[in-house]
Amino acid sequence: VERWNNTLRQRIPRFIRMTLSFSKSDDMHKLYLKLFIYNYNISL
Repeated sequence: VERWNNTLRQRIPRFIRMTLSFSKSDDMHKLYLKLFIYNYNISL
């Protein structure tokens, strides 16, 4: 679990802190996470 959290923090700036890259809505946040997981699984 910790390894996955670390991967998310390293590759997705939206999960690090509230900056310009932070999602304004929960829907966009969830969509970006789904896209990341999809691309991550394809690259394996």
